[in-house]
Amino acid sequence: MSQKLQFSDFKTSSPEEEPDRVQHLKANAEAILFLSSLQEEELQLLLFSETLVMVSDSGEPQGELSIQMQKGSHQDEFGIFTHCLFVHAASQGFVNKTACGNTLQGYLTWKMEVLEEQSQEFIKLQNFPMERKLSLVRKDDQLIINRRTKEGEDVKKERTAKPSSSLEGFISEAANLMLLRVMAWRKMVPSNARFLALDTQGKICHSTYESLGSQMIQINQQQVKVFIVEQNIHSQEGIPLSCQFYLLSDGHLAKRFQVGSPGCCMIFKVPNVRKEDEIEPPPVFGKKDLVWEEDPELYSKFTERKEELRLSHRRYLGQHPEAKALISDFLLFVLLRQPDDVITFAAEHFGSD
Repeated sequence: MSQKLQFSDFKTSSPEEEPDRVQHLKANAEAILFLSSLQEEELQLLLFSETLVMVSDSGEPQGELSIQMQKGSHQDEFGIFTHCLFVHAASQGFVNKTACGNTLQGYLTWKMEVLEEQSQEFIKLQNFPMERKLSLVRKDDQLIINRRTKEGEDVKKERTAKPSSSLEGFISEAANLMLLRVMAWRKMVPSNARFLALDTQGKICHSTYESLGSQMIQINQQQVKVFIVEQNIHSQEGIPLSCQFYLLSDGHLAKRFQVGSPGCCMIFKVPNVRKEDEIEPPPVFGKKDLVWEEDPELYSKFTERKEELRLSHRRYLGQHPEAKALISDFLLFVLLRQPDDVITFAAEHFGSD
């Protein structure tokens, strides 16, 4: 997720209107080979949640970044569910005393193909709030890209459709978070790989990764070894971006900063690092004895129904982790934006563009 939020003017366009050089951009064989090597068994070892603190150049805490990856399921337009990877990330904080935040929610195949992805970010400038929404949806062998920007009272929208066949090797923002964990786990970056990505203006461009080697850094008076990966977004029309990620051996993100942005994100406590042969056992939930103060026969049907509902609710939330993520994101934006009319704000937040 971008640490320094940027907004650009958008206009309605179609693939035919884009320059030839943009239409002909392709990922190279090295990138496609790397994606084809991904295995679900390996990725499941990298499913965990983590939290980093956003700090200023002087080291003052400015906010928080959380990243969550887990197994999920995605329902397409025909009601068919697909077993997939679910990614949720959110940040909230201040940049130069200005409140800002962003959220990301994505559904990916185990080969990092986008099924659906939603992102939203805002900067709460005094008397001139700015907001950007981006959605990616795979439909009818196409990737539908919808963008909406709001600067003050000015709202601009753009919708484009890209054939899926032209997006082999495309890495979305959610997929990028998982690829970084894979590179740290394997301790390697695919040599000369050139992927496809979206730049800050929502245009297709090339994205590359480079290994900057390993080094020791200090986290809360503890020395840890990190693997450093630099990602570069080679925008042809917008501003190129470069981010550096300092990763622990199991994929945990220890530090991240965007070149040219104030401050960075980093952990203040070193997590328990998983070794290569460690596989977490399934959780065991012990059964608790029920204590009744009244006639159990009177409440037997009630307790049976209560247990059925509890299991049903847990099962549903397990199949749809996006439900908790949506509620969490909405409350975050309500608390940060503090709108006078919460109902109208909710309608705009959840409304389709």
